[in-house]
Amino acid sequence: MTAFRLRNVPLLSRVGADRADTLRTDIDAAVAGWPDALLLRVDRRNQVLICDGRAVLNRASAAGDAPPENAVFLGKLDDGRHVWALRSELEPPEDSSAPTQVLDLRRTGDVFDDVSAQLVATATALLNWHDNARFSPVDGAPTTPIKSGWARINPVTGHEEFPRIDPAVICLVHDGHDRAVLARQTVWPPRLFSILAGFVEAGESFETCVAREIAEEIGLTVTDVEYLGSQPWPFPRSLMIGFHALGDPEQPFAFNDGEIAEAAWFTRAEIREALAQGDWGSDNSSRLLLPGSISIAREIIESWAALD
Repeated sequence: MTAFRLRNVPLLSRVGADRADTLRTDIDAAVAGWPDALLLRVDRRNQVLICDGRAVLNRASAAGDAPPENAVFLGKLDDGRHVWALRSELEPPEDSSAPTQVLDLRRTGDVFDDVSAQLVATATALLNWHDNARFSPVDGAPTTPIKSGWARINPVTGHEEFPRIDPAVICLVHDGHDRAVLARQTVWPPRLFSILAGFVEAGESFETCVAREIAEEIGLTVTDVEYLGSQPWPFPRSLMIGFHALGDPEQPFAFNDGEIAEAAWFTRAEIREALAQGDWGSDNSSRLLLPGSISIAREIIESWAALD
């Protein structure tokens, strides 16, 4: 099989800021940095404001003299300033006349620098978790945030809960030569295709999940499952683990679980042509529309298509 690896680190996997995890439990130090800290606001639709290719970070002190209970600590920048996030309405930058725009991370992210990508991905994942973790899964009692937003506690029992991550595999199936499988989910419009993905089940390895999901979704038996890379996907709290695997183009497709409407083998030339047309947010007439740059799916497809 042709050597295959990702050409670039997926956008949301890039490191741009110091997570400064020691400050999560050093509350005095975290609060002491609040007057000079910056604040990222994320609205209920998981959208943020961007300006000049960066997420808008305003003065945290405008939100109060101390971090609000529902604020989450994201880390610190190179200049030492702390960065927090808050679920709230969006606010324009305080000191810039440059145009701003509302960004939905699920649709695009290539306008971000690495720092913004990391901050927005972390903030979105944490805030989504808090939205759905306000009551203890043990006894249903209300919980409160602790550790600068990185845990919640039952004040009565002292039981702590930590952010939940749901692992999901995503895999490019190819024939080892010039063809790869792309599929369209039943809920997607015509022409929108991507690679195959699914959540890891209890007691299952990543590799086993790849084989099971592909068999369930399109009926193919795959071999030579190999790891490529991973990427957080905070909608609401997934971690995408990327793979590629070998499939047989002579084996017929079977859509066993009803999630896939259609699948087909595409040549490398066809996929390169589709990549050149943009992504599935582009206004073009290509017969094949592919995922946007924010997704690890795009990076996997581009890396395979770039092989000679």
